[in-house]
Amino acid sequence: MKSKYIDMKNSNDYNKIKEPAESLKKGKLVLFPTETVYGIGANALDEEAVKNIFIAKGRAQDNPLIVHIADLKMLEELVEEVGQIEKKLMEAFWPGPLTIVFKKKPIIPARITGGLDTVAIRMPSSVIARKLIEYSGVPIAAPSANISGRPSGTVIEDIIDELDGKVDYIIDGDKVDIGLESTVIRAVDGIVHILRPGKITKEDIEKLGIKVFIEKQVLGEYNPNEKVMSPGIKYKHYAPTTKCVLVFSKNEDRLVDTINKQIEGKNAVVICKTQNLEKYNVKFKLDMGNNLEEISRNIFTLLRKADKLNTEIIAIEGVEKEGLGLAIMNRLLRACSHNYIEC
Repeated sequence: MKSKYIDMKNSNDYNKIKEPAESLKKGKLVLFPTETVYGIGANALDEEAVKNIFIAKGRAQDNPLIVHIADLKMLEELVEEVGQIEKKLMEAFWPGPLTIVFKKKPIIPARITGGLDTVAIRMPSSVIARKLIEYSGVPIAAPSANISGRPSGTVIEDIIDELDGKVDYIIDGDKVDIGLESTVIRAVDGIVHILRPGKITKEDIEKLGIKVFIEKQVLGEYNPNEKVMSPGIKYKHYAPTTKCVLVFSKNEDRLVDTINKQIEGKNAVVICKTQNLEKYNVKFKLDMGNNLEEISRNIFTLLRKADKLNTEIIAIEGVEKEGLGLAIMNRLLRACSHNYIEC
């Protein structure tokens, strides 16, 4: 059975969202846009509905989900307490692409939290996402919309083939604004720990006078035996099926030379900045943009396009691991299974 399609591209008729919202409240799955990436949503308080998310995605059961809320009243119903640091972060960044890990109340099903006593929660700024939550009247558990391990969905065209029929409704809100999943943080003893980087950066949080620590797994290898502390960090993720190599250098000439050596004599595709498109000796070249915001919006859909070219290798230009660049490199390192050259 095909999913029911709701077209919200260039539309302000939010009444069209009421039908999928009612369906979601009754335990069905809805694919919907947020400002970060598309998500597969279910009633977060319905354990059977949440189970169906894992089935649709092929997602491991111990990988936690993020719960999306529409207002602070919902938050009060889901978490034990909200500390001063969390309040400060919420005032600065909610609604928006920041997920905060709280101590959960028993009302949250264990299936959502991967067996942890904490729950990851955010209030999206996307109007479509907020209306879906408001109309359904329940918090929505939603991981990224993709088959687990594949690049996250930022436009419906990239994910409809793999998810059509696995959800009850598909809401098309056109291309998302950010293109990378939310920043996930946890406040411990007065320090904010970044568990997964995103649009809200270390520097953004430090401007509030808060100390920030970036967890080692953000740019390091992932130990499959470690207890997962955040959604979207434990398993292979964002990965095309084609072998990928990620290359970074502060020297543009050295960067180009290194990539050209990696792809020499091979059927390859290069994903690179606009200014470097003409510098590569290869048939297939994909333009990631020239600034971090453009690269963030484009990278997942470009990984999918590159994969469809059926080449031997995908070579990708890296960026500085600062600001939003940290989140981009986190995703690219994992897409390339840490096949990384810094020169």
